[in-house]
Amino acid sequence: MAGRAVRAVRGAVQLDRDEAEHMSERVGELLTTVLERNALSTEDLISIWFTATPDLHSDFPAAAARKLGIVDVPLICAQELQIAGAMPRVVRILAHTETELPRSAVNHVYLGAAAALRKDIAQ
Repeated sequence: MAGRAVRAVRGAVQLDRDEAEHMSERVGELLTTVLERNALSTEDLISIWFTATPDLHSDFPAAAARKLGIVDVPLICAQELQIAGAMPRVVRILAHTETELPRSAVNHVYLGAAAALRKDIAQ
């Protein structure tokens, strides 16, 4: 067996509206799905980067992780680039993990309409 390695997992979700509770629900769903599809626990998380499009300002996406009990993992939020024609109301994640999965077996998660962002890797 290869042993544990550091792997990065990508994901995104589009919100229907810019409301704190809605953001918490959708980002919570994204994080839960990333963990489930990659057989990860919160103990496997090293850090998570969150980005949000400039039209989202009701809450920090990382607040959803804290509500899920991810309390001892470094989290950071940043604003996504404002590009003409980009999909609105999107939260993206880049989670660094420790896992036995080979890089080719990592499941990147793009929920709902956000699947259009990365058709090449969306599961």
